[in-house]
Amino acid sequence: MGLQSDERGPMAQDFLADRTVLVTGGTGSFGRRFAEIVLARHKPRKLIVLSRDELKQSEMREAFGDHPALRFFLGDVRDRDRLLRAFQGVDVVIHAAALKQVPAAEYNPWECVRTNVQGAQNVIDAAIERGVKRVLALSSDKAANPINLYGATKLVSDKLFVAGNTYASLGDTQLAVVRYGNVMGSRGSVIPLFKKLRATGRIPITDRRMTRFWITLDQAVAFVLRALVRMRGGEIFVPKLPSMRIVDLAEAIAPGCALEEVGVRPGEKVHEMMITAEDARKAVEYDDHYVLQPAFPWWSDELAYENGGRPVADGFVYASDTNDRWLTVEELRAMAEGGETAAVARQEHANGHAAAL
Repeated sequence: MGLQSDERGPMAQDFLADRTVLVTGGTGSFGRRFAEIVLARHKPRKLIVLSRDELKQSEMREAFGDHPALRFFLGDVRDRDRLLRAFQGVDVVIHAAALKQVPAAEYNPWECVRTNVQGAQNVIDAAIERGVKRVLALSSDKAANPINLYGATKLVSDKLFVAGNTYASLGDTQLAVVRYGNVMGSRGSVIPLFKKLRATGRIPITDRRMTRFWITLDQAVAFVLRALVRMRGGEIFVPKLPSMRIVDLAEAIAPGCALEEVGVRPGEKVHEMMITAEDARKAVEYDDHYVLQPAFPWWSDELAYENGGRPVADGFVYASDTNDRWLTVEELRAMAEGGETAAVARQEHANGHAAAL
């Protein structure tokens, strides 16, 4: 297994050039932004959007116009046969399809399992069967030490994608995972709710102590594209992200409003974690991200510590409440009101985080 020579040289500058790329859940928040960025900045042979929602596909087709590389494919990751057809001739798969709402998963557990676990295995099987070169699955901080069903399904999905490399013959298909925190601007974000309710003078929050990792859609897409180039197969890539306090977010969006604690929802954590102490034994730190190494016989220290990688300290935990990087109220306000790029740049400069996600 390993990167081919052309993928570590000039090709790495545009890894997707002249390749056929498919994104599952492609009409979701990540998929749409991924498609926008890839079509604008890269030159794929085809970019296939796979989802089960014909209305969202129609809206996306209208919004994107007649781009010659863009294709739409109706299908569900629960349907293995449909994936086998969709993956024919595909070089790269980004697996973004999932049921993500924590309360909905708690009350509809089997539906969540069917999409997030069985769907993940279907993607793996179809990718190996069709000889897809690289598959990168999107995960969540809720997969680390999960307490809710959504997090548990994503943990299982992560393990399926890592283990899937052992079934791929001679590295023809490489599979890896990207794990990150709450995405600003995604569907289900609390920001639109806070904006809607600020005129009432009261903002509901679950717990004043609550903290979260925070990433923008653009950062998420950029990190996925970088991991796609760097992956060898079996890694879990974790970006270094700032944390935010829910009370600071409420103050940023609705200054002066009274905060009403409504209690933690079923399956919700007060703080999130992306690397547990157990994970840390296989974690490698880079300047702007971590890699959780797979426990494969062929994986060596040479692979783990290339390009400046270094082991983390014993007992290391990467959690939102003990993070050393925090977004201020002013930065959160700028991001929430549309000044995302400038706010991110200021925050990264203040934390000495010069490398772009």
